[in-house]
Amino acid sequence: MLAILLQLGTTTLSSASTGTESMFSILVKGGVLMIPLAMFMAISVFFFFERLIAIRKASRIDANFMNIIRDHILTGNVTAARSLAKNTPNPVAKMIDKGIQRIGKPIDAIEKNMDNVGKLEIYKMEKNLSVLSVVARIAPLFGFVGTIIGLVMLLREFAAASNPSITDIADAMYVKMITSATGLIIGIVSFLGYSYLNTQIDKTVNKMETASADFIDILQEPTR
Repeated sequence: MLAILLQLGTTTLSSASTGTESMFSILVKGGVLMIPLAMFMAISVFFFFERLIAIRKASRIDANFMNIIRDHILTGNVTAARSLAKNTPNPVAKMIDKGIQRIGKPIDAIEKNMDNVGKLEIYKMEKNLSVLSVVARIAPLFGFVGTIIGLVMLLREFAAASNPSITDIADAMYVKMITSATGLIIGIVSFLGYSYLNTQIDKTVNKMETASADFIDILQEPTR
């Protein structure tokens, strides 16, 4: 019994090894249209990691940052508060720095100035993020176009052939669907990356809004 199972296993492995193809050889069958799809994938990966590094850097902030700012302002040490905010490289600190510069002006004016800085910082975080959105939309469409063009050429070839077999048609269809599958995969990956980065930006924006509200509360507290 054991010998029979071993023989069956060996037969299965040998047949699988002869029937399998490498991922590269499968992709190459997609033809010339796989080149721009590969470029879309490279662009998507590059901008994802470029934005990920920038957003993570912007979201880093000391948990005690606002407490230190509060202590400096309430004790009248505005210079130390501004020095701390100015030397902290993140959007929250830049908003607080702008607010400290406007101390003495009406609260509405301070809030407006801080909001303007916040909008600019959000724009910086979202810079180049639209590239992922564009790739997520274009790559699947480009893959479909490649498949349609391939099928049109395929039908012309079969029309000129005498009697194509079902196997020939299935093999040809398999090859032409590679571009569609590749485009869909690239589109899904790009969309997931875009959604993830947007979520990280939203978290940073929430920190900015919380810090802005805390700063306004600090200004309305009585000084020591």
